[in-house]
Amino acid sequence: MLAQINPLTFVYGAFAAMFLALGWVKRAHRVSLWLAAGLAASGAASAYFHAFWPMVMFGILALWSGFVAVDLIDVPWRLRAGLVFSLVVTGFFVLWPSLERLSGGRLPCPSYVEQHSKFRLVAGLDLRGGLRLVYTVDVDEAVKDKRDRYYEQMRAELAKVYGLHTGDELPSEEALVKLRDKVAVEAPRKPANEIRFDVKEDPSKIDERFLERFRTDLTYTQSDDKKKWVFRVREIAESGIRDRAVAQAKDIILRRVDDLGLREASVSTRNEDIIVEVPGEDEASFATIRDIISQTARLEFKLLDDETDYLGEVAKAATKESLPEGLEFAREVAPVGLDENGDQKNKQITYAYLKKKPEEKIKDALNRFKEWAGTLTPPQDRELGFEVVYETNPETLKQSEAGWRTYLLKSRAEITGAQVTEAQAQPDQQGGRSVGGWHVALTFTESGGKAFERITGANVKKRFAIMLDGRVESTPVILNRIAGGHAQITMGAQDPEIQLRDARKLELVLRSGALPAPISPSNEQRIGPSLGKEAIGLAVRGSGIGVGLVLLFMFIYYKRGGLIADVSVAVNVFLQLATLATFGASMTLPGIAGIALTVGMGVDANVLINERIREEQRAGKSARAAIEIGFNRALSAIVDGNLTTLISGIVLAQYGSGPIKGFAVTLTVGVLINLFTAVVVSRMFFELWARGFGRKTHLDIG
Repeated sequence: MLAQINPLTFVYGAFAAMFLALGWVKRAHRVSLWLAAGLAASGAASAYFHAFWPMVMFGILALWSGFVAVDLIDVPWRLRAGLVFSLVVTGFFVLWPSLERLSGGRLPCPSYVEQHSKFRLVAGLDLRGGLRLVYTVDVDEAVKDKRDRYYEQMRAELAKVYGLHTGDELPSEEALVKLRDKVAVEAPRKPANEIRFDVKEDPSKIDERFLERFRTDLTYTQSDDKKKWVFRVREIAESGIRDRAVAQAKDIILRRVDDLGLREASVSTRNEDIIVEVPGEDEASFATIRDIISQTARLEFKLLDDETDYLGEVAKAATKESLPEGLEFAREVAPVGLDENGDQKNKQITYAYLKKKPEEKIKDALNRFKEWAGTLTPPQDRELGFEVVYETNPETLKQSEAGWRTYLLKSRAEITGAQVTEAQAQPDQQGGRSVGGWHVALTFTESGGKAFERITGANVKKRFAIMLDGRVESTPVILNRIAGGHAQITMGAQDPEIQLRDARKLELVLRSGALPAPISPSNEQRIGPSLGKEAIGLAVRGSGIGVGLVLLFMFIYYKRGGLIADVSVAVNVFLQLATLATFGASMTLPGIAGIALTVGMGVDANVLINERIREEQRAGKSARAAIEIGFNRALSAIVDGNLTTLISGIVLAQYGSGPIKGFAVTLTVGVLINLFTAVVVSRMFFELWARGFGRKTHLDIG
């Protein structure tokens, strides 16, 4: 039984007993010592119940309270010493697991500490190798998307102009059909930045009031009779769209990478490329990263047009030679709304099914399917949607992707991902119990919730397509009006494992946001750690020699003052590494350079302190007075030097990327800690020297 108890329980218990006994003997410090006994007892209880960080906290506070009771020097000094001691001990527990790796196992970390201390310093790409991915943003698609939004806005405004629509909502399908008799607005195709329409009735309706809404970002030309109009996106607006698309894509990819727990990964841009660098060697993780990053996550809700049997006419006219390999036509019964009695109406419609070839990837099969679909001409404001079809292996009962099927959709997206505030993967439940399946629950914005309620209420007993990145994820039947601002996406597969995998991925990409445009991989490199190993070996050797010589010079030139400076610099580096470990920062060669620079700044600060103290001693001041005045005089110079460097580090961290950002973060943390060690740690040791050991009247600092 005793072997199962954390040994630290007995250690803290012994400390509690010792402090309790000392408090009984030393009446002058009884309060501090008994407080330390109570804190040590709390630490013992925390260790017994395996509460790691409360145990560390209570232990540090107990030792601090005991330290305050020691008659070594005055109370203010003891408080400062307790603060430094606490930070060093906490930093050691934070850094211990990382020190084991950095030392090659020469500083072993107990499994208990490694299990409970989750903070880690991780090696960056240049030190441990990894994967470098380059994606190109399809900025032309971003321009097209912006043009399509203008297209919808123009149709809505034209419907208002001709008295067919009112309000801020999108016009109804009936209003748009009537609009075609008055203005023929061409569905946007090519070029990417152009919209055309032909006025058939009363051209005077297209007046300055109408044009004012679109003049900021669009230019236009018109025929002499004002019946033919061509609108184009302005060059400056198009350039802004392209730049914003790249910047937004970078931010979204960075959020996805962070959500995957890859804090050591870096994301940067170069022209229209996004560069993702991920340290490590796990190929399975790399496959997941590729899949997550490449998803555009464009979520759309579109109504199905099941009343138009468009593919039935295509099937009649098609010949076997004109169809791609594996394509077949099939019939299904689809719900098309309610009849006069309120009962569900059904209609038989035709859909196309493409079975993938035995060795063909499912994406390649979709590309073949879309290539064939591109030769068709769907009705006005209609498009074909594609959904993956699964098949079950009768022996293993495992599901796999077998091919694709089509749906005829209304082109207009009734709701988009921009109107979704939250996405969460949840298990399917029935009667409060899980039934094995998974879905993704969605929460809409206020406007999205109202639109969803309106659309579902107007299309009861019809199918609604939920689409992600142009592919149909599910086609639920609207059973009734859905209020409350919530919906859910059911996973297409029947296998719960596949559903869970797909639901988790969908949750992640929807929560991080949709990319403003598709991205495609343009380059991929596996980077080995050999270069990093060689470089870090040289860096460690060079840094060790340089720092060693500097510290030796400080000791020789300033004697005990130099020794204090050396200890202060050592504490600086230790706390800097511990702070970086709490952030899960990646250690790179530029980061090592940042640490080396802060070492130099720490030495510089201590040089200022030693010189000011020496000047005061030469002026005849006592040791204590020289320390007091010397630190006060050196403080402004130390703060000014570190503050200017801090500003530079913040700017580099904000606007830099990749190695520059790593260097800036390390430098910023080092500057802040350098201020602490120069002002607090160095002064603590100087005061101990002057007021404690022998009550020195003169400090020998060279």
